[in-house]
Amino acid sequence: MSEVAAEPVPMPAKRRGAQLIMLALAVLIVLGAYANVGLALDGTIPAGMLTYGLGLGGLVLAAYLVLAKFAPWADPLILPLVTLVNGLGLVMIYRLSESDSGLPSAELASPSSQLLWTFVGIAFFSVTLIFLRDHRALQRLTYTAGALGLFLLVSPLIPFLGQEINGARIWIGIPGVGQLQPAEFAKLALVVFFAGYLVAKRDVLALAGRRLLFIDLPRARDLGPVLITWGVSLGVLVMQKDLGSSLLLFGTFIAMLYIATQRSSWVIIGILLFAGGAILAGMVFDHVQQRFEVYLDPADPKLFDQVGGSAQLMQGLFALGSGGVLGTGLGQGNPDLIPLAFSDFIFNATGEEIGLTGLMALLMVYALIVERGLRTSLAARDPFSKLLAGGLSFILAWQVFIIVGGVTNLIPLTGLVTPFMSQGGSALLANWILIALLVRMSDAARRPPPQAIQNEGLTQVFQR
Repeated sequence: MSEVAAEPVPMPAKRRGAQLIMLALAVLIVLGAYANVGLALDGTIPAGMLTYGLGLGGLVLAAYLVLAKFAPWADPLILPLVTLVNGLGLVMIYRLSESDSGLPSAELASPSSQLLWTFVGIAFFSVTLIFLRDHRALQRLTYTAGALGLFLLVSPLIPFLGQEINGARIWIGIPGVGQLQPAEFAKLALVVFFAGYLVAKRDVLALAGRRLLFIDLPRARDLGPVLITWGVSLGVLVMQKDLGSSLLLFGTFIAMLYIATQRSSWVIIGILLFAGGAILAGMVFDHVQQRFEVYLDPADPKLFDQVGGSAQLMQGLFALGSGGVLGTGLGQGNPDLIPLAFSDFIFNATGEEIGLTGLMALLMVYALIVERGLRTSLAARDPFSKLLAGGLSFILAWQVFIIVGGVTNLIPLTGLVTPFMSQGGSALLANWILIALLVRMSDAARRPPPQAIQNEGLTQVFQR
Protein backbone atom coordinates (compact mmCIF):
# COMPACT_ATOMS: atom_id res chain seq x y z
CA MET A 1 0.00 0.00 0.00
CA SER A 2 1.39 3.39 -0.93
CA GLU A 3 1.71 6.18 1.61
CA VAL A 4 -1.09 8.71 2.03
CA ALA A 5 -0.33 12.12 0.57
CA ALA A 6 -2.02 15.30 1.76
CA GLU A 7 -3.26 18.02 -0.54
CA PRO A 8 -5.38 21.01 0.47
CA VAL A 9 -8.88 21.07 -0.93
CA PRO A 10 -9.00 23.85 -3.56
CA MET A 11 -11.45 26.67 -3.07
CA PRO A 12 -14.55 26.45 -5.28
CA ALA A 13 -14.31 28.61 -8.40
CA LYS A 14 -17.74 30.13 -7.72
CA ARG A 15 -16.58 31.55 -4.41
CA ARG A 16 -13.48 33.09 -5.97
CA GLY A 17 -15.65 34.60 -8.70
CA ALA A 18 -18.09 36.03 -6.16
CA GLN A 19 -15.24 37.66 -4.26
CA LEU A 20 -13.87 39.19 -7.46
CA ILE A 21 -17.31 40.56 -8.34
CA MET A 22 -17.64 42.14 -4.87
CA LEU A 23 -14.21 43.73 -5.25
CA ALA A 24 -15.19 45.15 -8.64
CA LEU A 25 -18.43 46.49 -7.15
CA ALA A 26 -16.51 48.19 -4.33
CA VAL A 27 -14.18 49.87 -6.83
CA LEU A 28 -17.15 50.96 -8.99
CA ILE A 29 -18.86 52.54 -5.96
CA VAL A 30 -15.67 54.45 -5.19
CA LEU A 31 -15.37 55.63 -8.82
CA GLY A 32 -19.02 56.71 -8.79
CA ALA A 33 -18.40 58.77 -5.64
CA TYR A 34 -15.25 60.23 -7.20
CA ALA A 35 -17.17 61.30 -10.34
CA ASN A 36 -19.97 62.72 -8.17
CA VAL A 37 -17.49 64.98 -6.36
CA GLY A 38 -16.08 66.31 -9.64
CA LEU A 39 -19.50 66.95 -11.16
CA ALA A 40 -20.66 68.78 -8.04
CA LEU A 41 -17.55 70.97 -7.83
CA ASP A 42 -17.16 72.11 -11.43
CA GLY A 43 -19.60 70.12 -13.56
CA THR A 44 -16.97 67.83 -15.13
CA ILE A 45 -15.60 64.35 -14.51
CA PRO A 46 -12.29 64.69 -12.58
CA ALA A 47 -9.29 64.51 -14.90
CA GLY A 48 -7.49 62.07 -12.62
CA MET A 49 -10.44 59.73 -12.20
CA LEU A 50 -9.08 57.11 -14.61
CA THR A 51 -5.65 57.22 -12.96
CA TYR A 52 -7.02 56.81 -9.45
CA GLY A 53 -9.54 54.21 -10.58
CA LEU A 54 -6.95 52.11 -12.36
CA GLY A 55 -4.56 52.58 -9.45
CA LEU A 56 -7.05 51.42 -6.82
CA GLY A 57 -8.36 48.63 -9.08
CA GLY A 58 -4.85 47.38 -9.80
CA LEU A 59 -3.94 47.38 -6.12
CA VAL A 60 -6.97 45.40 -5.00
CA LEU A 61 -6.60 42.99 -7.94
CA ALA A 62 -3.02 42.30 -6.82
CA ALA A 63 -4.28 41.76 -3.26
CA TYR A 64 -6.97 39.40 -4.56
CA LEU A 65 -4.42 37.34 -6.51
CA VAL A 66 -2.16 37.03 -3.46
CA LEU A 67 -5.15 36.07 -1.32
CA ALA A 68 -6.35 33.50 -3.86
CA LYS A 69 -2.89 31.94 -3.96
CA PHE A 70 -1.85 31.99 -0.31
CA ALA A 71 -5.16 32.12 1.62
CA PRO A 72 -7.81 30.71 -0.77
CA TRP A 73 -10.27 29.72 1.96
CA ALA A 74 -10.26 33.10 3.71
CA ASP A 75 -13.54 34.90 4.32
CA PRO A 76 -14.51 36.38 0.91
CA LEU A 77 -16.17 39.48 2.38
CA ILE A 78 -13.29 41.02 4.33
CA LEU A 79 -11.17 42.33 1.45
CA PRO A 80 -14.08 43.92 -0.53
CA LEU A 81 -15.42 45.64 2.61
CA VAL A 82 -12.02 47.09 3.51
CA THR A 83 -11.50 48.17 -0.11
CA LEU A 84 -14.79 50.08 -0.02
CA VAL A 85 -13.93 51.97 3.17
CA ASN A 86 -10.37 52.73 2.03
CA GLY A 87 -11.69 53.95 -1.33
CA LEU A 88 -14.26 56.24 0.26
CA GLY A 89 -11.47 57.70 2.37
CA LEU A 90 -9.54 58.47 -0.83
CA VAL A 91 -12.64 60.18 -2.26
CA MET A 92 -13.09 62.41 0.79
CA ILE A 93 -9.42 63.39 0.86
CA TYR A 94 -9.65 64.26 -2.85
CA ARG A 95 -12.79 66.28 -2.17
CA LEU A 96 -11.03 68.27 0.59
CA SER A 97 -7.97 68.89 -1.59
CA GLU A 98 -10.16 70.41 -4.33
CA SER A 99 -11.67 73.00 -2.01
CA ASP A 100 -10.80 76.58 -2.94
CA SER A 101 -11.25 77.95 0.58
CA GLY A 102 -7.51 78.01 1.31
CA LEU A 103 -8.15 76.65 4.82
CA PRO A 104 -5.63 74.20 6.38
CA SER A 105 -8.01 71.27 5.99
CA ALA A 106 -7.94 71.77 2.23
CA GLU A 107 -4.23 72.52 1.97
CA LEU A 108 -3.09 69.46 3.92
CA ALA A 109 -5.33 66.91 2.15
CA SER A 110 -3.26 64.96 -0.40
CA PRO A 111 -5.03 62.24 -2.43
CA SER A 112 -1.85 61.21 -4.26
CA SER A 113 -0.02 60.73 -0.96
CA GLN A 114 -2.91 58.70 0.44
CA LEU A 115 -3.03 56.51 -2.67
CA LEU A 116 0.70 55.89 -2.23
CA TRP A 117 0.16 54.89 1.40
CA THR A 118 -2.66 52.61 0.25
CA PHE A 119 -0.21 50.97 -2.14
CA VAL A 120 2.27 50.44 0.71
CA GLY A 121 -0.50 49.16 2.99
CA ILE A 122 -1.67 46.58 0.44
CA ALA A 123 1.98 45.61 -0.09
CA PHE A 124 2.27 44.98 3.66
CA PHE A 125 -0.98 42.99 3.50
CA SER A 126 0.43 40.82 0.71
CA VAL A 127 3.83 40.32 2.33
CA THR A 128 2.17 39.27 5.59
CA LEU A 129 0.09 36.63 3.79
CA ILE A 130 3.05 35.36 1.76
CA PHE A 131 5.52 34.97 4.62
CA LEU A 132 3.21 34.20 7.55
CA ARG A 133 1.94 30.82 6.40
CA ASP A 134 0.97 29.70 9.92
CA HIS A 135 -0.19 32.41 12.32
CA ARG A 136 0.29 30.04 15.27
CA ALA A 137 4.02 30.70 14.97
CA LEU A 138 3.29 34.07 16.59
CA GLN A 139 2.50 32.28 19.85
CA ARG A 140 6.20 31.39 20.20
CA LEU A 141 6.97 35.12 20.06
CA THR A 142 4.61 36.08 22.89
CA TYR A 143 7.09 37.89 25.13
CA THR A 144 9.13 39.22 22.21
CA ALA A 145 5.93 40.82 20.88
CA GLY A 146 5.20 42.25 24.32
CA ALA A 147 8.65 43.83 24.58
CA LEU A 148 8.42 45.20 21.04
CA GLY A 149 4.95 46.62 21.71
CA LEU A 150 6.10 48.43 24.87
CA PHE A 151 9.15 49.82 23.11
CA LEU A 152 7.05 51.14 20.24
CA LEU A 153 4.56 52.60 22.69
CA VAL A 154 7.16 54.62 24.62
CA SER A 155 9.52 55.38 21.71
CA PRO A 156 8.11 58.93 21.20
CA LEU A 157 9.48 59.77 24.67
CA ILE A 158 13.06 59.13 23.49
CA PRO A 159 14.92 62.48 23.14
CA PHE A 160 15.75 63.57 19.57
CA LEU A 161 13.44 60.85 18.22
CA GLY A 162 9.96 61.71 19.47
CA GLN A 163 8.09 64.78 18.26
CA GLU A 164 5.26 66.70 19.92
CA ILE A 165 2.47 67.73 17.53
CA ASN A 166 -0.78 69.44 18.58
CA GLY A 167 0.11 68.95 22.24
CA ALA A 168 0.63 65.15 22.09
CA ARG A 169 4.01 63.41 22.00
CA ILE A 170 3.00 60.37 19.95
CA TRP A 171 5.12 60.77 16.81
CA ILE A 172 8.65 59.87 15.80
CA GLY A 173 10.54 61.45 12.92
CA ILE A 174 12.13 59.18 10.30
CA PRO A 175 14.38 60.82 7.68
CA GLY A 176 12.98 60.41 4.19
CA VAL A 177 9.63 59.14 5.47
CA GLY A 178 8.32 61.85 7.76
CA GLN A 179 6.39 61.30 10.95
CA LEU A 180 5.16 57.88 12.01
CA GLN A 181 2.93 57.01 14.94
CA PRO A 182 4.49 53.87 16.49
CA ALA A 183 1.48 53.24 18.77
CA GLU A 184 -0.44 52.04 15.69
CA PHE A 185 2.04 49.17 15.28
CA ALA A 186 2.38 48.68 19.04
CA LYS A 187 -1.29 47.72 19.25
CA LEU A 188 -0.71 44.74 16.94
CA ALA A 189 2.32 43.51 18.87
CA LEU A 190 0.50 43.90 22.18
CA VAL A 191 -2.56 41.99 20.97
CA VAL A 192 -0.24 39.11 20.01
CA PHE A 193 1.30 39.31 23.49
CA PHE A 194 -2.08 39.43 25.23
CA ALA A 195 -3.30 36.41 23.26
CA GLY A 196 -0.21 34.31 24.02
CA TYR A 197 -0.11 35.34 27.69
CA LEU A 198 -3.81 34.74 28.34
CA VAL A 199 -3.72 31.30 26.69
CA ALA A 200 -1.00 30.31 29.15
CA LYS A 201 -2.57 31.94 32.24
CA ARG A 202 -6.32 31.80 31.61
CA ASP A 203 -6.96 28.88 33.99
CA VAL A 204 -5.36 30.82 36.85
CA LEU A 205 -7.09 34.08 35.95
CA ALA A 206 -10.46 32.33 35.74
CA LEU A 207 -10.31 31.21 39.38
CA ALA A 208 -12.82 32.98 41.60
CA GLY A 209 -12.16 34.49 45.01
CA ARG A 210 -14.79 36.06 47.22
CA ARG A 211 -18.32 36.76 46.02
CA LEU A 212 -19.60 40.32 46.29
CA LEU A 213 -23.31 40.73 45.59
CA PHE A 214 -23.78 38.90 42.27
CA ILE A 215 -20.14 39.03 41.17
CA ASP A 216 -17.41 36.46 41.75
CA LEU A 217 -14.33 38.58 42.33
CA PRO A 218 -10.92 37.32 41.17
CA ARG A 219 -8.28 36.46 43.72
CA ALA A 220 -6.17 39.40 44.87
CA ARG A 221 -2.97 37.67 43.78
CA ASP A 222 -4.27 37.52 40.19
CA LEU A 223 -4.76 41.29 39.87
CA GLY A 224 -1.11 41.84 38.90
CA PRO A 225 -1.50 41.74 35.07
CA VAL A 226 -4.49 44.09 35.16
CA LEU A 227 -2.73 46.56 37.45
CA ILE A 228 0.42 46.54 35.29
CA THR A 229 -1.58 47.17 32.11
CA TRP A 230 -3.55 49.86 33.91
CA GLY A 231 -0.32 51.53 35.01
CA VAL A 232 1.12 51.45 31.49
CA SER A 233 -2.06 52.92 30.01
CA LEU A 234 -2.08 55.73 32.57
CA GLY A 235 1.59 56.37 31.82
CA VAL A 236 0.71 56.81 28.15
CA LEU A 237 -2.13 59.15 29.10
CA VAL A 238 -0.01 61.30 31.41
CA MET A 239 3.43 61.34 29.75
CA GLN A 240 2.45 61.29 26.07
CA LYS A 241 -0.90 63.08 26.46
CA ASP A 242 -2.44 60.32 24.36
CA LEU A 243 -5.89 59.47 25.70
CA GLY A 244 -6.75 57.45 22.58
CA SER A 245 -3.90 54.92 22.78
CA SER A 246 -4.35 54.66 26.53
CA LEU A 247 -8.04 53.79 26.24
CA LEU A 248 -7.41 51.51 23.26
CA LEU A 249 -4.67 49.54 25.05
CA PHE A 250 -6.46 49.00 28.35
CA GLY A 251 -9.88 48.34 26.80
CA THR A 252 -8.44 45.70 24.47
CA PHE A 253 -6.68 43.88 27.32
CA ILE A 254 -9.85 43.80 29.43
CA ALA A 255 -11.92 42.55 26.47
CA MET A 256 -9.43 39.77 25.71
CA LEU A 257 -9.28 38.88 29.40
CA TYR A 258 -13.06 38.49 29.38
CA ILE A 259 -12.91 36.34 26.22
CA ALA A 260 -10.30 34.10 27.86
CA THR A 261 -11.95 33.71 31.28
CA GLN A 262 -15.65 34.44 30.64
CA ARG A 263 -15.76 36.38 33.92
CA SER A 264 -17.65 39.69 33.87
CA SER A 265 -15.93 40.74 37.09
CA TRP A 266 -12.80 41.56 35.08
CA VAL A 267 -14.80 43.97 32.91
CA ILE A 268 -16.24 45.74 35.96
CA ILE A 269 -12.83 45.99 37.61
CA GLY A 270 -11.32 47.32 34.39
CA ILE A 271 -13.98 50.02 33.98
CA LEU A 272 -13.59 51.13 37.60
CA LEU A 273 -9.79 51.22 37.37
CA PHE A 274 -9.67 53.24 34.16
CA ALA A 275 -12.43 55.64 35.23
CA GLY A 276 -10.72 56.20 38.60
CA GLY A 277 -7.33 56.70 36.98
CA ALA A 278 -8.71 59.13 34.40
CA ILE A 279 -10.49 61.18 37.08
CA LEU A 280 -7.33 61.29 39.20
CA ALA A 281 -5.23 62.31 36.20
CA GLY A 282 -7.79 65.00 35.36
CA MET A 283 -7.41 66.45 38.85
CA VAL A 284 -3.61 66.52 38.67
CA PHE A 285 -2.70 67.19 35.02
CA ASP A 286 -3.99 70.20 33.08
CA HIS A 287 -4.08 68.57 29.64
CA VAL A 288 -6.30 65.75 30.90
CA GLN A 289 -8.56 68.21 32.73
CA GLN A 290 -8.92 70.25 29.54
CA ARG A 291 -10.19 67.20 27.64
CA PHE A 292 -12.95 66.75 30.20
CA GLU A 293 -13.83 70.46 30.19
CA VAL A 294 -14.24 70.41 26.40
CA TYR A 295 -16.38 67.28 26.69
CA LEU A 296 -18.64 68.70 29.40
CA ASP A 297 -19.14 72.13 27.83
CA PRO A 298 -17.85 72.40 24.25
CA ALA A 299 -19.79 75.65 23.72
CA ASP A 300 -17.78 77.50 26.37
CA PRO A 301 -16.09 80.42 24.50
CA LYS A 302 -13.08 80.25 26.86
CA LEU A 303 -12.17 76.83 25.41
CA PHE A 304 -12.31 77.79 21.73
CA ASP A 305 -8.84 79.23 21.27
CA GLN A 306 -6.90 76.74 23.38
CA VAL A 307 -4.67 74.12 21.76
CA GLY A 308 -6.91 71.09 21.44
CA GLY A 309 -9.86 73.25 22.44
CA SER A 310 -13.49 72.92 21.49
CA ALA A 311 -13.49 74.92 18.23
CA GLN A 312 -12.81 71.85 16.09
CA LEU A 313 -15.38 69.78 17.98
CA MET A 314 -18.08 72.44 17.56
CA GLN A 315 -17.31 72.82 13.84
CA GLY A 316 -17.61 69.05 13.46
CA LEU A 317 -20.96 69.01 15.24
CA PHE A 318 -22.23 71.91 13.11
CA ALA A 319 -21.21 69.96 9.99
CA LEU A 320 -23.17 66.89 11.08
CA GLY A 321 -26.17 69.10 11.85
CA SER A 322 -26.02 70.80 8.46
CA GLY A 323 -25.83 67.43 6.70
CA GLY A 324 -29.02 66.23 8.32
CA VAL A 325 -30.53 62.88 7.41
CA LEU A 326 -29.62 62.70 3.70
CA GLY A 327 -26.61 65.02 3.55
CA THR A 328 -25.78 67.94 1.30
CA GLY A 329 -24.41 65.65 -1.42
CA LEU A 330 -20.81 64.78 -2.26
CA GLY A 331 -18.94 67.93 -3.23
CA GLN A 332 -21.76 70.25 -2.12
CA GLY A 333 -20.97 70.82 1.56
CA ASN A 334 -18.27 72.78 3.38
CA PRO A 335 -16.23 70.06 5.12
CA ASP A 336 -13.02 72.07 4.68
CA LEU A 337 -14.28 74.44 7.41
CA ILE A 338 -13.68 71.67 9.97
CA PRO A 339 -10.18 71.73 11.50
CA LEU A 340 -8.33 68.45 10.84
CA ALA A 341 -11.11 67.31 8.49
CA PHE A 342 -8.62 65.14 6.60
CA SER A 343 -7.60 63.16 9.71
CA ASP A 344 -9.28 63.32 13.14
CA PHE A 345 -12.59 64.71 11.86
CA ILE A 346 -12.99 62.96 8.52
CA PHE A 347 -16.07 61.20 9.93
CA ASN A 348 -17.80 64.58 10.40
CA ALA A 349 -16.64 65.81 7.00
CA THR A 350 -18.09 62.70 5.38
CA GLY A 351 -21.28 62.93 7.43
CA GLU A 352 -22.00 66.47 6.24
CA GLU A 353 -22.13 65.32 2.62
CA ILE A 354 -23.66 61.82 2.90
CA GLY A 355 -25.88 62.55 5.91
CA LEU A 356 -26.97 60.36 8.78
CA THR A 357 -28.19 57.70 6.35
CA GLY A 358 -24.79 57.42 4.69
CA LEU A 359 -23.00 57.36 8.03
CA MET A 360 -25.21 54.51 9.23
CA ALA A 361 -24.33 52.58 6.06
CA LEU A 362 -20.63 53.31 6.64
CA LEU A 363 -20.84 52.10 10.24
CA MET A 364 -22.60 48.95 9.02
CA VAL A 365 -19.63 48.26 6.74
CA TYR A 366 -17.31 48.56 9.74
CA ALA A 367 -19.66 46.32 11.72
CA LEU A 368 -19.56 43.69 8.97
CA ILE A 369 -15.75 43.68 9.00
CA VAL A 370 -15.79 43.18 12.77
CA GLU A 371 -18.50 40.51 12.50
CA ARG A 372 -16.43 38.53 10.00
CA GLY A 373 -13.46 38.78 12.35
CA LEU A 374 -15.53 37.54 15.31
CA ARG A 375 -16.90 34.74 13.15
CA THR A 376 -13.28 33.75 12.48
CA SER A 377 -12.64 33.75 16.23
CA LEU A 378 -15.59 31.43 16.84
CA ALA A 379 -14.51 29.06 14.05
CA ALA A 380 -10.83 28.92 15.11
CA ARG A 381 -9.59 25.51 16.17
CA ASP A 382 -7.12 26.48 18.89
CA PRO A 383 -7.29 28.87 21.88
CA PHE A 384 -4.52 31.19 20.66
CA SER A 385 -6.28 31.75 17.33
CA LYS A 386 -9.59 32.41 19.07
CA LEU A 387 -8.06 35.04 21.32
CA LEU A 388 -5.95 36.66 18.60
CA ALA A 389 -8.85 36.93 16.13
CA GLY A 390 -11.16 38.16 18.86
CA GLY A 391 -8.62 40.74 20.05
CA LEU A 392 -7.91 42.09 16.55
CA SER A 393 -11.64 42.32 15.80
CA PHE A 394 -12.30 44.09 19.08
CA ILE A 395 -9.47 46.58 18.63
CA LEU A 396 -10.92 47.62 15.25
CA ALA A 397 -14.44 47.97 16.67
CA TRP A 398 -13.14 49.75 19.77
CA GLN A 399 -11.16 52.24 17.68
CA VAL A 400 -14.20 53.08 15.55
CA PHE A 401 -16.30 53.56 18.70
CA ILE A 402 -13.68 55.78 20.34
CA ILE A 403 -13.23 58.07 17.34
CA VAL A 404 -16.94 58.28 16.46
CA GLY A 405 -17.84 58.79 20.12
CA GLY A 406 -15.23 61.54 20.41
CA VAL A 407 -16.19 63.56 17.32
CA THR A 408 -19.89 63.36 18.25
CA ASN A 409 -19.15 64.34 21.90
CA LEU A 410 -20.46 61.06 23.26
CA ILE A 411 -17.12 60.59 25.04
CA PRO A 412 -14.10 62.92 25.44
CA LEU A 413 -12.18 63.52 22.22
CA THR A 414 -9.13 61.23 22.06
CA GLY A 415 -7.19 62.05 18.89
CA LEU A 416 -7.50 58.64 17.23
CA VAL A 417 -8.20 58.44 13.49
CA THR A 418 -10.94 56.66 11.57
CA PRO A 419 -9.54 53.32 10.32
CA PHE A 420 -8.80 53.19 6.56
CA MET A 421 -10.32 56.64 5.93
CA SER A 422 -8.18 59.27 7.65
CA GLN A 423 -5.10 60.60 5.88
CA GLY A 424 -1.79 59.27 7.15
CA GLY A 425 0.47 56.28 6.74
CA SER A 426 0.91 54.79 10.20
CA ALA A 427 -2.71 53.86 10.87
CA LEU A 428 -3.29 52.69 7.29
CA LEU A 429 -0.27 50.36 7.28
CA ALA A 430 -1.06 48.93 10.71
CA ASN A 431 -4.71 48.32 9.85
CA TRP A 432 -3.86 46.56 6.57
CA ILE A 433 -1.53 44.26 8.54
CA LEU A 434 -4.39 43.68 11.00
CA ILE A 435 -6.64 42.66 8.10
CA ALA A 436 -3.93 40.33 6.77
CA LEU A 437 -3.77 38.57 10.15
CA LEU A 438 -7.55 38.17 10.21
CA VAL A 439 -7.51 36.83 6.64
CA ARG A 440 -4.76 34.34 7.51
CA MET A 441 -6.69 33.05 10.55
CA SER A 442 -9.91 32.95 8.55
CA ASP A 443 -8.22 30.77 5.94
CA ALA A 444 -6.99 28.36 8.62
CA ALA A 445 -10.41 28.21 10.31
CA ARG A 446 -12.43 27.67 7.12
CA ARG A 447 -10.06 25.35 5.27
CA PRO A 448 -11.40 21.75 5.09
CA PRO A 449 -9.10 18.90 6.17
CA PRO A 450 -6.75 17.63 3.44
CA GLN A 451 -8.00 14.93 1.11
CA ALA A 452 -6.48 11.49 1.45
CA ILE A 453 -4.91 10.39 -1.82
CA GLN A 454 -4.27 6.68 -1.81
CA ASN A 455 -3.53 3.95 -4.31
CA GLU A 456 -5.96 3.18 -7.03
CA GLY A 457 -7.64 0.31 -5.24
CA LEU A 458 -8.40 2.29 -2.08
CA THR A 459 -9.57 5.27 -4.15
CA GLN A 460 -12.17 3.10 -5.84
CA VAL A 461 -13.36 1.87 -2.46
CA PHE A 462 -13.79 5.44 -1.19
CA GLN A 463 -15.62 6.44 -4.38
CA ARG A 464 -18.18 3.69 -3.80
